[in-house]
Amino acid sequence: MNLLFSNDRRGTYPPSLYAEQVTPLAPFPALKGDIRADVCVVGGGYTGLSAALHLAEAGYDVALLEAHRVGFGASGRNGGQLGSGQRLEVDELERMAGRDTARKLWDMAEEAKRLTRELAARSGVVVHDGVAHAFRKADELEHAREEIDHLAQHYGYSSIEAFDRTDFHAILPSDAYCGGVLDNGAGHLNPLSLALGIANLAHQAGARIFELSHVESVEFAEIASGKSTVHTAEGRVVCDLVVLGANGYLGDLSRDVAARVMPINNFIAATEPLGPRAAEVLTRNIAVHDTKFVVNYWRIDDEGRLVFGGGENVSYRFPKDIGAKVRKPLSRIYPALADIPFTHCWGGTLAITMNRMPCFMRPAPNALSASGFSGHGLALSTLAGKQMADAIAGQADGFNTMAALPSPRFPGGQYLRWPLLVAGMSWYAMRDRLGI
Repeated sequence: MNLLFSNDRRGTYPPSLYAEQVTPLAPFPALKGDIRADVCVVGGGYTGLSAALHLAEAGYDVALLEAHRVGFGASGRNGGQLGSGQRLEVDELERMAGRDTARKLWDMAEEAKRLTRELAARSGVVVHDGVAHAFRKADELEHAREEIDHLAQHYGYSSIEAFDRTDFHAILPSDAYCGGVLDNGAGHLNPLSLALGIANLAHQAGARIFELSHVESVEFAEIASGKSTVHTAEGRVVCDLVVLGANGYLGDLSRDVAARVMPINNFIAATEPLGPRAAEVLTRNIAVHDTKFVVNYWRIDDEGRLVFGGGENVSYRFPKDIGAKVRKPLSRIYPALADIPFTHCWGGTLAITMNRMPCFMRPAPNALSASGFSGHGLALSTLAGKQMADAIAGQADGFNTMAALPSPRFPGGQYLRWPLLVAGMSWYAMRDRLGI
């Protein structure tokens, strides 16, 4: 069974609020027959689209292959949060890689936000400032205050402010949290609008985009000067270089990458416009995520709808009742909204890694891959596409910095990694329920 076709109709966007709100691009053709390209990009999400855009702007002949429609996957379904930093906090990064490398990683993340805002502006996509982190326990808030001081002193970042319970409650009227922080340098947006915007920019720059072109296999060249062949059901791309940007939908295209990157499903629901009741959710136009292992995240969109994400599973199938899965965490945070009707419910497949840092690899002499953004990929995956394009053009510092980070394999190999991850998630979900 293939995750690309397990939960969605072929060539159709999911029944998300985003898909209803945006005007889709005119369909791109499917690949038929053999073509030649300098670079073949696999995957039409932020990573692949950004790579295709920046390669095309640098003068490369680029062919991008997408199994469904551009922006079909996690890039067009996520919570729309443009976050700061890496998935790990800077103190964790310093323990992993040292202060100097941690600073490089922070600066990359700042570059990722700038790049994403620039591409959004070029595409006419509105970005609203502000993402809050909601804390369930006092020690989380205390740690955050220390982190704020550390970022200001050592990283030159002073856009985060902390709030105690009373002040945070005035912003986020829920008794579920003891306080929080607000990152004014982060933001939120319609994620599918961004994906379609980057796709349009790439197309205008000369990238050849093919939809309904599922990549079934890749014959990687054994030497850097050789040619690789990317196969779909009805065509082939013979190319000098391959860029893998398939993330949770990678499948078996590279077993080395797949051993380190695990697909996982997450779920979102949206309501009707709330009108005055929106103030029961948030009193500022910000997005929020909390500190649960299975994280909850939400925002009020431009139409005044609550868009709330919560609940995960590790399976080829989404649950039959996505709304019920999302309603459970929503009702704990906002009991007064426990029975509010949902107009849209959808799921999506993202990818995580063992240490929650992206996995950058060269799976073959003439291939590059970036994936496993672990729920923090809106900006970082957009930058990753550019970093792979830069590496192909001879400026590999950014890609190499990421590729040098530890990227452990999931235990259990290809067949046992999912059951082991299910067991681990069940343990952490129990801790969430117990408030540990």
